[in-house]
Amino acid sequence: MTAQDSPRHLGGTSRRRFLATTGALGSVAALAACGGATGGGSGGGGEELVGVGNNGKAGSGRSGDGADQLFIAGFQWSPPTNFNTFAGSPAWPASGNVAQYIYETLLRFHIVSGELLPGLAASHEVNGNESISLTLQDGITWHDGSELTVDDVLYTFELGKIDPGLGIASFWTEVDEMTAEGNTLNVAINAERKNVGAVLATLAQQYIVPKAVFEKAAEETGNKVASWETDEAMGTGPFTLELADQTQIILARHDDYWGKDFYGGLPAMSKIIHPIFKSNEDGNIKFQNGELDVMQQFVPQISKMWEAGKPVGTYLREEPYFVPSSMPMFLMNTTKPGLDDPAVRKALAYAVDYASIAETAMSGYSSQVLASLVIPDGAEDQWLDRDKAEADGWAFDADKAAELLEEAGYEKGSDGFYAKDGEKLGPWKLITPQGWTDWNAALEIVAKNFQDIGVDATTNFPQEAQTTSAIQNGDFDMACWYVAGTNPAAPWQRFSDVMSNVDMAPLGETAYRNFSRWENGEINDLLETAAAAPDDESKKEAIAALDDLYRSEVPAFPLMYRPDEFFEFNASNWSNWPTEDNDYAPPMFRGAGNEWIFQLKKIGD
Repeated sequence: MTAQDSPRHLGGTSRRRFLATTGALGSVAALAACGGATGGGSGGGGEELVGVGNNGKAGSGRSGDGADQLFIAGFQWSPPTNFNTFAGSPAWPASGNVAQYIYETLLRFHIVSGELLPGLAASHEVNGNESISLTLQDGITWHDGSELTVDDVLYTFELGKIDPGLGIASFWTEVDEMTAEGNTLNVAINAERKNVGAVLATLAQQYIVPKAVFEKAAEETGNKVASWETDEAMGTGPFTLELADQTQIILARHDDYWGKDFYGGLPAMSKIIHPIFKSNEDGNIKFQNGELDVMQQFVPQISKMWEAGKPVGTYLREEPYFVPSSMPMFLMNTTKPGLDDPAVRKALAYAVDYASIAETAMSGYSSQVLASLVIPDGAEDQWLDRDKAEADGWAFDADKAAELLEEAGYEKGSDGFYAKDGEKLGPWKLITPQGWTDWNAALEIVAKNFQDIGVDATTNFPQEAQTTSAIQNGDFDMACWYVAGTNPAAPWQRFSDVMSNVDMAPLGETAYRNFSRWENGEINDLLETAAAAPDDESKKEAIAALDDLYRSEVPAFPLMYRPDEFFEFNASNWSNWPTEDNDYAPPMFRGAGNEWIFQLKKIGD
């Protein structure tokens, strides 16, 4: 598996604009009834289809019950045991911020435009950095027919106070009070922190749950809500949980869904079926053959599928095929001799062959990496000073890396490795979890790049749990790890993840950010200024100041860009998938990606 296994209608976000702004029902065997993947891009009535494979091809549709079903994969890799959305590892789709099929959020984030669109809240208003008001949709009902009220919403967030061990507890760090008047909710932003972005991110990611159900769960568990186990899930979404076993999860369309007027109808499919595979490879084979309609998992060289005539498609028709929205980060433990020197860290940033990582480890799915913690393209591009990133940053240049080391007083010894005052650069281990194939491949390239310039580095890939523990406790040299992706709090949240000096964890104690344990006296004030920026101009200026400090100190650096979710579809049975040329919805399963389940067209009708 890869690291990715482990946020209403909009027009005009074409690839041209996007890049210009930035330079079984029974078992899996039942799927075999699918039609061939060799048909042209036209429907049963001869009309030209849109949202089909990147080669313009579409299939001929499935027959029988399978024709009305959507087969999805890439979210559940083990038998589902618990649908408590607050549990440590809940089953799909109750797991947090994956898809709004059962549970829904107040707002829905659009990964391309950066907009926050209506969800359970029909509208919202941000009042500077003081408060946020949200007005609920009319007529929202739970799956049992009871009405969703503001009390359900308030209780969902109050669970963070009832059980401080829940992730939602962090909401109350950024919020002083949440109240309701009629159908309108008012969120008072913490007067000192003024972090509107972080609050909006939670409002767009936190599923709203029924108070009646979770009050009982809290009572049964002594307010240890995360420990509650249930094989049921009652939400407000367009699907209900029908079946979950060792082989699959089946969701059935909820014909009384409150949002059918909002969306102009019910979802196109009668059921959503998620087969449970043991590996990426199993899913990739089924996907290529048209036995899966859409999935979220890493597929090496996906272009070979449409080159072979399969009706497989991605949102972008050309490389990088996927909208960049996450940034795997190369961490350096700045408590280690050598790595405590910013000159060494910058030299290492120059030493990395990013193009090779993009092409080899990422199958061409990453655009050119910039010296910035802002992701270029898509929702974050408005905050990027590209000229500064290129002028003051780094790019692959082995000679420049050696020059920087020598300017800083490092000399090569007889063993070919740089050293200073008897302290050799290395030997260092580069770690990331075993089986995260693209990250494993990236670190192999990095290790070779370092060896080539005279830095002693080799790879080591422990299991995920061991890697997590080592990184959090500071028991590592270098690592590839994740930080915040694109969301309503980005890019501020990413700067905080990489650089914040608030509540620094000593070596040996668990850290949840700044795993490099980089120390700086300016950063916290800069983060506070950026978080509290009252307007876009002030925010851009504050983000630029953070990026300037980042480039001068290089506490970590990105190795590649990845999609937040791999959105891959096969138009064997369904057309009208969202693409750059058919951009009514973003290439997402979560957030604003809910739109496409209502707009797919069954091929063969």
